[in-house]
Amino acid sequence: MTDERLQDPLLDWVAGPSDLRQMPDRDLARLADELRAEVISAVSQTGGHLGSSLGVVELSVAIHAVFNTPMDKLIWDVSHQCYPHKILTGRRDRIRTLRQKDGLSGFTKRSESPYDPFGAAHSSTSISAALGFAVGRDMGQATGDAIAVIGDGAISAGMAYEAMNNAGHLGKRLIVILNDNEMSIAPPVGAMSSYLSRMYASDPLARVRSMAEGVESAMPASMREGVKRARQMVTGLTGSGTLFEELGFDYVGPIDGHDLDQLLPVLRAVRARATGPVLIHCCTVKGKGYAPAEAAADRGHGVSKFDPATGTQAKSSPGAPSYTAVFGASLTAAAARDDRIVAVTAAMPDGTGLSKMASRFPARVFDVGIAEQHAVTFCAGMAASGLRPFCAIYSTFLQRGYDQVVHDVALQGLPVRFAIDRAGLVGADGATHAGAFDIGYLTSLPGFTVMAAADEAELVHMVATAAAHDSGPIAFRYPRGAGTGVALPDQGEVLEIGKGRVLREGADVAILSLGAHLDECLAGADDLAQAGIGATVADARFAKPLDGDLVEALARDHRVLLTVEEGAEGGFGSVVMHELARRGCFDRGLAIRNVCLPDRFIEQASPAEMYEDAGMTAPDIAATAREALAGTGNVVPLSLAR
Repeated sequence: MTDERLQDPLLDWVAGPSDLRQMPDRDLARLADELRAEVISAVSQTGGHLGSSLGVVELSVAIHAVFNTPMDKLIWDVSHQCYPHKILTGRRDRIRTLRQKDGLSGFTKRSESPYDPFGAAHSSTSISAALGFAVGRDMGQATGDAIAVIGDGAISAGMAYEAMNNAGHLGKRLIVILNDNEMSIAPPVGAMSSYLSRMYASDPLARVRSMAEGVESAMPASMREGVKRARQMVTGLTGSGTLFEELGFDYVGPIDGHDLDQLLPVLRAVRARATGPVLIHCCTVKGKGYAPAEAAADRGHGVSKFDPATGTQAKSSPGAPSYTAVFGASLTAAAARDDRIVAVTAAMPDGTGLSKMASRFPARVFDVGIAEQHAVTFCAGMAASGLRPFCAIYSTFLQRGYDQVVHDVALQGLPVRFAIDRAGLVGADGATHAGAFDIGYLTSLPGFTVMAAADEAELVHMVATAAAHDSGPIAFRYPRGAGTGVALPDQGEVLEIGKGRVLREGADVAILSLGAHLDECLAGADDLAQAGIGATVADARFAKPLDGDLVEALARDHRVLLTVEEGAEGGFGSVVMHELARRGCFDRGLAIRNVCLPDRFIEQASPAEMYEDAGMTAPDIAATAREALAGTGNVVPLSLAR
């Protein structure tokens, strides 16, 4: 190596993973230190998933130094830990655009780089996808090894075991790396986490099981005897070996995921000798190498912009409480009045606001881990027992338990209460986390009641309404972020099921809003009023059962009816049109328009920018009303022309 290169940062010499494969092993540890510093620097400017990315720095370096990416397919489960990977794969010059409009995604994304062979942002998909690549390879497709990196939280989900069971049955060469940091988003729960912890702590030696006959010969001499003794110890202690071996995998580990002297030879041995599925168990520390992250309760899982010297995060100016906080406080208050109320979260107690209730009533809040299917049916069982369960899951994650919502809840008419956070567009996490589809996928189910909160006071009332509703399943949706600043009631009122409300009256246009876009509807009505167009604004409150009398009256008394929702086509607007058709409202002619998310995925940006992209701002609403009025033959003032 030249003196110049010894003086310069090694990271400056890395244009892609092939450069890592040219470096001597002694340089890779120094490169990892520089990579960690680069991640800290970048995320301090953008915010994002810091702790998980810091935990896989050495692992990222080692995988790219050993395997022939992108020919070999590296699949990061969830992929919120992919920032070091992105820096090493030619995206360092854009890393400070992370999670911003027109910038790098915070997750792996196929359209972004050939080094991202499979996109992800939800958990527990990597082993299934990697097995698909392995089958493609064995059927002649131009792909090499398949490597799935999955966390100890994600591997607790049923889908991961379905994939491992299938992989073990097929016996194809497949490499799964278990990144065991004993900390998913919240401290991991359940038997799997305890099992992994026992494996790590049960003896002073790493319990390494060879992945194929003669693997010791591929190890450095200094490791060979230790591997042999540890393998014998596994056989002596557990008889047939580990759970992973019972599923058909050769198990290697646990090893220190921050020690390149362990990582590199193990990965090379696996690459050289594996013939079937192999699981490498790496123990890592979330937030590794950055004291503020390591000391944080969540290990720096999701951070805003921060001072890299101190870790102090930028704070937004105080304002209205978040919808999530209002939900958490309201549910806790309801639980204090009713000891039948229980709550379930799928590994997101803080994100869903249930931490407050868990602190006060720990025996009545259940974190089931990343297991949305189980969460839903668990709630169904509790509802059948006579309890009043609240199933608090983000809209985008509830999709994972949809069959259980249909079969175990709706079909049996069980009164499970679904608290659906992150409804609508969510900002920097982008399309993978947008709550776009829940209105459509819930209103289609017989017997379901579906509500949407227009503001945080309405959310308080909807918590009370759900708590009192025992005649079937009920859901209420609300967005991410701060509320509107309205005064909160001391206690929620039980709303009349299926009844909306009118907030403003006008003669020309009716705007029927569902959910938290009501303020935009009112602002759109103000724009119309300035042009001499009178607009009625109503809040439907319920998508199902719909207030049919209100809808019919709005259609009868106005020349144009607009529906507005923070959801995809096929949702609330469709429900309204079905009701109008049933009532014969189209028989006499009616100008109706649906303002909703377009039939495409909206890329990451600020929520305001995303709704502008979707065509759902107040000026968009006013323009849609104006266009519809023009179609009815009415003269529309030019002041609203766009």
